[in-house]
Amino acid sequence: MVSLSDREVSADIIESCRRGDREAFRALYQAYKDRVYSISLYFFHGDAATASDVTQQVFLKLITSIAQFRGDSGFSTWLYRLVVNTCLDGARQAKSQAESVAHSRHAFPVESKSHEEDFARAQIATSVQAAVSALPPKFRLPILLRYFDELSYEEMAHALNCSMGTVASRLNRGHKILAQKLASLRGFLTPGG
Repeated sequence: MVSLSDREVSADIIESCRRGDREAFRALYQAYKDRVYSISLYFFHGDAATASDVTQQVFLKLITSIAQFRGDSGFSTWLYRLVVNTCLDGARQAKSQAESVAHSRHAFPVESKSHEEDFARAQIATSVQAAVSALPPKFRLPILLRYFDELSYEEMAHALNCSMGTVASRLNRGHKILAQKLASLRGFLTPGG
């Protein structure tokens, strides 16, 4: 069996996939399913069903388009490009559905005062997730690729089909938008706030 490194698959697995080897596709799926799912989950505001659907679509696209992978960049970079495109396509098709899911994520069960600190942490986590999910896609995708998958600027530039300068600019702008959206959390973090 062909082994996988943590960040990249071997040329043997790619070639086996091109020949239609189911075990090679299974190896790719096992190596990347969690990363694809986590990007999709955050992109679609925590909607697990949509993230699962997008993950499935990405791997179906991978099966049908693996021959297009030329090896100019790393396989993971090419795969992330598929993820980006599939997420953007899904967002265009289900924009109103994604917005209604985002609003439903703000509801919390009432907690007793003995769990006040846990409740505050849950509120903060939900606020951060909502803020990231609410970013426009051109700012959200670089944030997700950088902080969830730890891609380099060069890898992000390939995945997003833009220059490294554009990646840096979008990350900077995304950080500023997040800072503005999350400024209200300071009240949760200070006594009496």
